[in-house]
Amino acid sequence: MDDDDALLRLHHAAGSAGWLRRLLTLSSVEAAHTPALAALAAPASSWAEAGAPAEARALANGKAAIDASRRARQWRDGGAQRQFIGWTSPLYPSLLASSPAPPTLLFAEGQAERLWWPQIALVGSRAPSPAGRERAARWAAHFASAGFVVTSGLAAGIDAAAHAACLAAPGSIAVMGTGPDLCFPSGHATLKAGIAREGCVLSEYPPGTPVRAWQFPERNRIIAGLTLATVVVEAAQRSGALITARLAAEAGREVFALPGAPENPKARGCHRLIREGAVLADSPEQVVEALAGMAATVAPALRAQLGLPTPPPDRRASGCNTEASAGEAALLAALGEDGASFDELLARTGLTGPTLAPILLAMELEGRLTQQHGVYHPCGSAFPTRAGARRRRTG
Repeated sequence: MDDDDALLRLHHAAGSAGWLRRLLTLSSVEAAHTPALAALAAPASSWAEAGAPAEARALANGKAAIDASRRARQWRDGGAQRQFIGWTSPLYPSLLASSPAPPTLLFAEGQAERLWWPQIALVGSRAPSPAGRERAARWAAHFASAGFVVTSGLAAGIDAAAHAACLAAPGSIAVMGTGPDLCFPSGHATLKAGIAREGCVLSEYPPGTPVRAWQFPERNRIIAGLTLATVVVEAAQRSGALITARLAAEAGREVFALPGAPENPKARGCHRLIREGAVLADSPEQVVEALAGMAATVAPALRAQLGLPTPPPDRRASGCNTEASAGEAALLAALGEDGASFDELLARTGLTGPTLAPILLAMELEGRLTQQHGVYHPCGSAFPTRAGARRRRTG
């Protein structure tokens, strides 16, 4: 048995219960074993100290847990980009870890490093108006062009429109309310596969977990916890999007709501959020500018996950650090005086999209590049983005 087996058995016994996170944290100091193995082998007194129910230890070592572990490993081994991300893993996204009720284990398919990118949740009605669907796609595309990953729940309506607008790099993140091997609604299987190619599909539920109504509100806390802000496009008075917005506020994240016509019942949830303190958002640029400072704080952790060098603090603080890795040096040389689009930089540098996109994002967050209308310019250009200008004013 290895650490993955142990973690999967523990997850079968506890799901995302807080006591399991405490047990894993206590066991992480065990020198002889990895955390999950140490937790599974810990004496009953350690389980009791963590707050585990009396039957949990036997359940984690029982036949049902062993079978669940086997099924999960079969799912992982069936795809090149599938993996488990446990509570003590260095891949576990720090922003989610700081949320009120983080999951103990994530089943991920795709580019798992996207979980560390600055993210914006874009959510709303499953049956939006044509205007609402168009706004979701347009705003999501703008967020992606500004370097944010758009995160949503793969549901019909607003979620699907947002995901579909962000299939190219840096991709989107879909948080599912079923096991990672299923797709709900089933008609979104092609969309799900597209998200996994550039972005990441995520679930806390093990393979084989079917559709259950209560799992979707639970899933919303992950969407809220991964992201810097939640943007609600259209929502009725009783909408799951309002649950995501509430959870985001409870996690200390920003909440934005788009206003609509007073007579539109699908706008009433947004109007309620605004009355309760959400920020009225009338343009995607407003959201990007408001989040620029918070996004910049994600840059050091993102660089560490991508294996990129961290610029010296004194140069970075000046707002225009020019010391670069080989990839960054090639990128800066390729920009030229007039700047360049993403596609032009791909052609000039010879880098691949998955390599170029995170370098661009990290350099933009650090103030070394600016981007406007899809064209990148070196720091000091006469064409700064609003976010870049805001960083300089507040830096």
